[in-house]
Amino acid sequence: MNNQTVLVTGGTGFVGIHILLQLLQQGYTVKTTLRSLSRKTEIEKALQEAGLSSFERLSYYEADLNADEGWAAAVAGCDYVLHVASPFPTGQPADENELILPARDGALRVLQAARDAGVKRVVLTSSFAAIGYSTPPQDHVYTERDWTDPAIPLPAYIKSKTVAEIAAWDFIANEGGALELSVVNPVGIFGPAIGGITSSSIDVVVKGIINGTTNVSPDFTLGVVDVRDVADIHLKAMVLPAAAGQRFLATAEGALSFYDVAQLIRQERPHRAAHIAAMNPTDKAFYITLSNEKARNVLGWQPRSKEEALLASVDTV
Repeated sequence: MNNQTVLVTGGTGFVGIHILLQLLQQGYTVKTTLRSLSRKTEIEKALQEAGLSSFERLSYYEADLNADEGWAAAVAGCDYVLHVASPFPTGQPADENELILPARDGALRVLQAARDAGVKRVVLTSSFAAIGYSTPPQDHVYTERDWTDPAIPLPAYIKSKTVAEIAAWDFIANEGGALELSVVNPVGIFGPAIGGITSSSIDVVVKGIINGTTNVSPDFTLGVVDVRDVADIHLKAMVLPAAAGQRFLATAEGALSFYDVAQLIRQERPHRAAHIAAMNPTDKAFYITLSNEKARNVLGWQPRSKEEALLASVDTV
């Protein structure tokens, strides 16, 4: 039995549910925040599907990124906080601040509450969005040293993740006290869905291709990472001393176009390929280069292949 307590914000999300699963499997006492406690049945259904039968070390707290209420109680007694929750749009919002403000202010609420409660370290789930949208991909290897410039025109979600991460680092530098911060920056997150909980990447890329609703390969390529490895890197960044004050790009090796994903499904899961639309490879797609060297070297992280991550999604949706 582990005697440490961890708060996970956003336990109903794709990354959040896998983090809850791994923490509970490793014996931690776990708290999670929900916007409504009525959603805890979703969490328990997913965890049961993944093989857990006891929830005595899991407790729930109602808290919203847009309000102060609930956060002090949620962080009380915690050794670590994994701040995973962040708004993700189903479409482009009319006002970018609909995403930017809850992402930034929510991160700051969590950090302030964690500092005041004497939490040792917060791990913030950021995104490749905060790394890869200012430097052109040609002849460039994306690493943790890269930053998206929030001053340039950006889609609201990309800007929200960038602004939130910058605000978090500024808070730690100026007001953090003894609180430590580590940041995880995942690329497109795939892998097994449990309890029907998926990611936007799975919904658009895997489900869309299988159902035939995604029938064009866009002029970009994407990095891929398995959700099980995203959960694992959070837990490593939480406890390893060398992770304090560091950000980690979470990606498998290589990148893929939508066309490549369709071909992978046709080849490896032909029984799921019946409705895949004819899709032409795009001549304009530039295969981005991503480095996971820092996470491997500092954390000893060993991610699954992009093919395994994608096929795990195919097999569970």
